Parts: sequence; C-alpha cells; structure tokens
Amino acid sequence: MDSDEPTETYFISDSADGERSTPSTGIGFVVTEGPLAGSRFLLDRKVSTLGRHPKSDLFFDDITVSRRHAEVKVSGSSTSVRDVGSLNGTYINMSQIDDEVIIAPGDTLQIGKFKLVFFQDTSSE
Repeated sequence: MDSDEPTETYFISDSADGERSTPSTGIGFVVTEGPLAGSRFLLDRKVSTLGRHPKSDLFFDDITVSRRHAEVKVSGSSTSVRDVGSLNGTYINMSQIDDEVIIAPGDTLQIGKFKLVFFQDTSSE
C-alpha cells in the first residue's frame, strides 16, 4: 500500500440529513497534519459544518478547534470556506480569513492544529 493513500475516508452523507450537491467521490479534503493525518473527508452537501461539536459534518475532537468553527459551501463549480466565529481563526494558505473565500484544488485549510488540502476530481468515468 502506498504511504500517500488516505488511512480512512469519511462520507459526509453518512451523517444526518443533508442536501446532496456533488457526487461523493470527487470533492473534499485530505488531512495532512493533526491527529487525523491521512484521513479523507468527501463533501456531498451544499453546506458542510466543521468543528468540535459532535454533530458537525467534519468533526475534529481537539481543543484547538471551536465547537462551530467553519463552513464549506459547494455551489456549482465553486467551493468556498468561511469562519463562523471561531476562537483560533480559520486559515486558507496560511492567511487568516474574515469573509467567505473561494478555494481551489491544492489550497490548504487550517482549523486549530489540523491542516487539510482541498481536492476536486473533475475527471468523468
């Protein structure tokens, strides 16, 4: 097995009722730093919540992450991230964000001690 392969994949649609917006295999984040390093989060909702709250779509059980930390919105061909009042801030490519920011494949999202790289597979099978 290649060491660059994710160790675990989380499907957002496995959690409570969310409206699907994209196929579950083409868009999401790979955790590159933090306790979940190697894990992959696949986004298939229009809006996904990130935080320490157990009902967050992307759940990060660490004190450096606010209970309601950030949201990721998938709309058509664009994906954006916004901070929702976190204590430690939300960062895109090492710059703290205050407003909604559109992200592109390869961009790094940091919340607390977790760093996630955004990916979007546009190839059709």
